[in-house]
Amino acid sequence: MGRLFGTDGVRGVANADLTAELALGLSVAAAHVLAEAGTFEGHRPVAVVGRDPRASGEFLEAAVVAGLASAGVDVLRVGVLPTPAVAYLTGALGADLGVMLSASHNPMPDNGIKFFARGGHKLADELEDRIERTYRAHGAGEPWERPTGAGVGRVKDYDEGFDKYVAHLVGVLPNRLDGLKIVIDGAHGAAARVSPEAFARAGAEVVTIGTDPDGLNINDGCGSTHIADLRAAVVEHGADLGVAHDGDADRCLAVDHEGNEIDGDQILAVLALGMREAGTLRKNTVVATVMSNLGFKLAMERAGIAFVRTAVGDRYVLEEMKAGGFALGGEQSGHVIVLDHATTGDGTLTGLMLAARVAATGRPLAELAGVMERLPQVLINVPDVDKTRVTTSAELTTAVADAERELGETGRVLLRSSGTEPLVRVMVEAADLEQARAVAGRLADVVKSALG
Repeated sequence: MGRLFGTDGVRGVANADLTAELALGLSVAAAHVLAEAGTFEGHRPVAVVGRDPRASGEFLEAAVVAGLASAGVDVLRVGVLPTPAVAYLTGALGADLGVMLSASHNPMPDNGIKFFARGGHKLADELEDRIERTYRAHGAGEPWERPTGAGVGRVKDYDEGFDKYVAHLVGVLPNRLDGLKIVIDGAHGAAARVSPEAFARAGAEVVTIGTDPDGLNINDGCGSTHIADLRAAVVEHGADLGVAHDGDADRCLAVDHEGNEIDGDQILAVLALGMREAGTLRKNTVVATVMSNLGFKLAMERAGIAFVRTAVGDRYVLEEMKAGGFALGGEQSGHVIVLDHATTGDGTLTGLMLAARVAATGRPLAELAGVMERLPQVLINVPDVDKTRVTTSAELTTAVADAERELGETGRVLLRSSGTEPLVRVMVEAADLEQARAVAGRLADVVKSALG
């Protein structure tokens, strides 16, 4: 049986893979593991629970709340808020545990459960493994002590979470956004209310799209995975820039005034230069992943900024940032972590910081993002293959070696199994786009034949 936890919590098709029983059981197990670790020592435990607007989040939230309360944990239910809001509130309210129900950028039928430790930090792999073992032990009939009477957890809604989080976002900005017109695509997701409110409070004129969630339309042709409508809206409204979130708003991509996409690498580059200028780029270093464009690395080298690479996944970026004492890191996909102000990727904060840089410099986003040139990069997702054999297939190893010889020093190849979806990602960079496409296509065919 495979590991339940992926790189970003537990995900699957809601009510098929991710059932109410699983949500309840994992919540009970999490409470027990944290209690055993001493997290609840000397006080009555408290958890913050939030979700994105998916219809399935309604019953999964109920299951999580029931599980926690049955294990003696008091629950503050914050409703529909972004993942980074749940992380922030977990820390700000002194809670012992945070739980977010979301499948991020995945399609609406999916959902997921993500746990945060005290302070709003993602749980360590070791704690996730212990939660999974405890969950399976309970499922096999191992008894556990159930509190009764006044020992059961109490549940209440914490409606103040929205304003508390938005005030935090606006309060950490280095400058206001007055004079900027900004289009926000909320992906019909968790940021549909938060992001427009935060930008407006910061002084921007706000135009919104993708901000009418109905429980079924999250990520449906909108948000950071479908950016065409944002491009069109920015041009139509003569906006200075646009920002697009994913379903749980832990990521942000942008669009300049001409409708050109600004990806996570470019956002990182803009923020890195701004933070160095402000003296807040600790150790003059930025952290990014192996998926970052070679152009980002070259731009940082030209600017004299050190660049540390990690495995794919914002949790690994965060681990490296903590270990090295760095302040800025992120992914090409738009997960950006500004560690002085957030414990996880925060799409709304990222968009605000990017807009603040535009406002402070008086320079258009296109000019600021021009600090780096994106080398042609082709990414092909290959579904319905055995992703566990990516590193062990001899046929695939040979094909990658051949591709690397062909590309030489002007490109690179990266194959990785997705941590959140049943597919293998093939990424090829080259100085020439057609060469990158050809090599990526050949490798994708080999992945299908070797792992299919």
